[in-house]
Amino acid sequence: MGYVDDSGGREALTLARTIADVTGARLTVAAVHPPERAASVVEAQAALDHAAALLDDRPADLLTHESRSPSRGLSVLASRTGAELIVIGSPPGGAHGRINLGGTADHLLHAATQSVLLTPADYTPVGSPQRITVAYVRRPQCEEAVTAAASAAVRLGVPLRLVTLALDGADTDSLRDDLALAIRLAGESPGMDAGEVQARIAEGGDVAAAVEDLDWIAGDLLVCASSEDAPVHRVFLGETAFKLVRAVPCPVAVLPRGPT
Repeated sequence: MGYVDDSGGREALTLARTIADVTGARLTVAAVHPPERAASVVEAQAALDHAAALLDDRPADLLTHESRSPSRGLSVLASRTGAELIVIGSPPGGAHGRINLGGTADHLLHAATQSVLLTPADYTPVGSPQRITVAYVRRPQCEEAVTAAASAAVRLGVPLRLVTLALDGADTDSLRDDLALAIRLAGESPGMDAGEVQARIAEGGDVAAAVEDLDWIAGDLLVCASSEDAPVHRVFLGETAFKLVRAVPCPVAVLPRGPT
């Protein structure tokens, strides 16, 4: 995860620790610093010392990394360490309970080769995720996200929900047909019963209104696929997905585009 010593960094660290505890993954905490100032190395190390104190002796790799771009530095370091997920927080000053996309997040969401997990401002995990929701539209990238989310839901023992947005009076009949196909796809995952997959069409005049049409619980995790315009194996969010990320009251995992 990418750590900065502010409220957003501390919230992201708590979420990353929770994910690592649940999955058994190795946690790497990274402080990226610019090369221009010699003092930046000392500041980065001080930030990691604060992070170590928050970890309460939980095993983790604490690394500083020099880069002119925090987002590029995190992506490069994630590739070197074999990390599959980059966790970052929201910069201070954003809306309470919502994701604030600062410069680092914006760049990661246009170029990262790993999945990116975004933490809302003032977020406190309730433990392991309690439900996984997939933002679904009928295209190959979202089908890959459904399959990945279904496997994760089985592994964590939590419900899976598929959600599609009906904006400005969109044809809900065709959207229901799309969701039915997605439910069958999720049911193909070992251990997943298609009859237990939740599905909702969220209606509204815009993305924010559609998000308000949905129920959200403590412990929700939203999974978004990258746009079909993304290069293979890279993250890239389209305009609607960006609006969705900013509107939901839970962490969001954005997956890189697969080879299809």
